[in-house]
Amino acid sequence: MITETLPFDQDSQSRFAAEPVLKWAGGKTQLLPRLQAFFPKQFGTYFEPFVGSGAVFFFLRRLYGSFPAELGDANAELINCYQVLRNELGSLIPAIEKHHDSHSLEHYYHVRRLDPTKLSSVERAARLIYLNKTCYNGLYRVNARGEFNVPVGSYKNPRIYDERSMAAVADALKGAQLKVADFSDVCDRAKARDFIYMDPPYYSETTGFTGYAVSALGEPRFGADEHRRLFQVATDLANRGCYVVVSNSDTFYIRRLYKDFHIHTVEARRAINSNGAGRGPVKELVITN
Repeated sequence: MITETLPFDQDSQSRFAAEPVLKWAGGKTQLLPRLQAFFPKQFGTYFEPFVGSGAVFFFLRRLYGSFPAELGDANAELINCYQVLRNELGSLIPAIEKHHDSHSLEHYYHVRRLDPTKLSSVERAARLIYLNKTCYNGLYRVNARGEFNVPVGSYKNPRIYDERSMAAVADALKGAQLKVADFSDVCDRAKARDFIYMDPPYYSETTGFTGYAVSALGEPRFGADEHRRLFQVATDLANRGCYVVVSNSDTFYIRRLYKDFHIHTVEARRAINSNGAGRGPVKELVITN
């Protein structure tokens, strides 16, 4: 199946109005108008192995309407949240309302201490949304034991949820496959004319990683070796005839790694950074085949 970009199906366009319901480091909402220029005008199945806030996926839903999609992430809490949003919205909203009504310093740290693996899928999703909307800077970070460890934010009246927005996200996720997986596994079924967008944790020349102290699963950082493996996956996908778009930091290592691809520069503004000076405009790369 090939999805046509133009002419748009107006009924399909008006149906999908989803925007991200989670804050996420490196989210692409601000860059969407510039990223669109690098997206294919026709594609089969859409794959996104680092789905994060889902900004790009929801943007494509608004543009193209329905199309097959396979979305993944190594973060089990994130994928569970999207599964619950799609399948159990009626149970999720009351669970979030309880957190909204109980929000306080004490409640935040009580919820943060909960072991998500001992909660129901709905309770896990409600916990993630609540912590995401009330923690410092909306940052997702875990320690070496995999425990969420971001302190509470200084919001006077945080907007924890919006029922209409959540319903739009649930609608947009219908028909999409969601799985907790390594990025290579998410894309293993991609074939010619499929579209893959990859937005990994960005590489840094000084630390090998930007965004979290450890990975979402408390595993070693997403460093040079992982970026090299990602490059190999991108190369394999390009050789299959897929449309490949990769976002990353503008560093010598990344430029050298993808020297045989098309490399474009865009300016972005980092909104999530513990250092306020690090939230200004920065150069990023958009890499395409």
